[in-house]
Amino acid sequence: MTGGIEIFGVHGLPQVNAGDELASLIAGSVILRDGDVVVVTSKIVSKAEGRLVEIDPLSRDEERARIVASESVRIVTQRGPIVIAETAQGLVCANAGVDGSNLPQDRLALLPVDPDGSAARLREALRAASGARVAVILTDTFGRPWRTGQVNVAIGVAGIAPLRDHRGDKDTYGNILEATLIAEADEIASAAELVMGKTDEVPVAIVRGLSANGDGSARDLVRLPEEDFFRFGTIEAIEARRTIRMFSDRDVDHTVVGRAARAAATAPAPHHTKPWTFVWLKSDAARADFLDVMSAAWRSDLQRDGTDSAVIERRLERSGALLGSAPILLACFVSLNGADAYPDERRRVAERDMFVASAGAAIQNLMIALASNGLGSCWVSSSMFCPEEAARALGIDGPASALGCIAAGYPLEEPPPRVPAGSCLLIR
Repeated sequence: MTGGIEIFGVHGLPQVNAGDELASLIAGSVILRDGDVVVVTSKIVSKAEGRLVEIDPLSRDEERARIVASESVRIVTQRGPIVIAETAQGLVCANAGVDGSNLPQDRLALLPVDPDGSAARLREALRAASGARVAVILTDTFGRPWRTGQVNVAIGVAGIAPLRDHRGDKDTYGNILEATLIAEADEIASAAELVMGKTDEVPVAIVRGLSANGDGSARDLVRLPEEDFFRFGTIEAIEARRTIRMFSDRDVDHTVVGRAARAAATAPAPHHTKPWTFVWLKSDAARADFLDVMSAAWRSDLQRDGTDSAVIERRLERSGALLGSAPILLACFVSLNGADAYPDERRRVAERDMFVASAGAAIQNLMIALASNGLGSCWVSSSMFCPEEAARALGIDGPASALGCIAAGYPLEEPPPRVPAGSCLLIR
């Protein structure tokens, strides 16, 4: 590219309605050249594609909240009426992209169903209408973490590479660039916003001088879940904890497990103690020995109870399949060394219950920490039915209670959306 670039708005476009041919309206308002980037607000694409919904203006806020929920596949976080949500298009944005600006009070606009597809169709239609080979970027206005204010970003791309990759290149001092991946489509979208404006009714801009070409989609700009450090808000991380029993064979970073254990240790505890112990069964031999000890104890107890042998083996096989195959297995214990030795039984039981409740909080902390890193987990009561054998097998000394095991790893499949459980809060 030489001589810089030119950016100008396309003025005089009429109001767009459902079914309008955007390419004809644009090509009739500006002379396009090969290599131009046609930047179009997603709002007029939504209008043309019939993505406006009619609402009752007297209950606008309630209607909007309902539609935001229907357009969301995941709530990232929520503060008051502002919802940051992931949409079916893979975008993470405020209110799932549901927008009422520059519309009558009885209308709301939804994002295009397939922004990349819309961009590709508009590009082909512009070629047919004008003869020019152009690129198309559909935009929406997004807020940004850590920064105040909104900017235009690309949500649909056709005919231009959305990213410019400098990884592996050398800078002027000969240093190898390792992380420089420029979101060029977003930069073009933001630059175009300077001549479009939110209230100027200029929904189309032309960026000239880039000689745009390339392939890719706006989905290339969406950060992968495993690379997203801020995938959940605080409460949403708690809600993201799911019971997962089938795991992929993807390796788990051991530092994630270590940090989850440290998060577990922030739980409240009686008498300023730290009574929890999590034993990470990392080696195959240690895990096999532990499971063998528990299986023998379970089999013996069930046989004494008169349980049918086929039922016993079926239960052991089901439990062994989960605990034996999970990428991560942690055995949970709570020590009662710090408990006060009350003379009467009622207080001794209450003292023990305090420690068990504290350990439950620590287990929950650990599982939430794993969930915030994209791992699924399952708490299994297992060792609670053979506490002495479990503690002895792992060298846990002193008065301690076994509180089951946590099996964890990356889920084999994405769990379905959580069904709201309602509140368990009682008010008197």
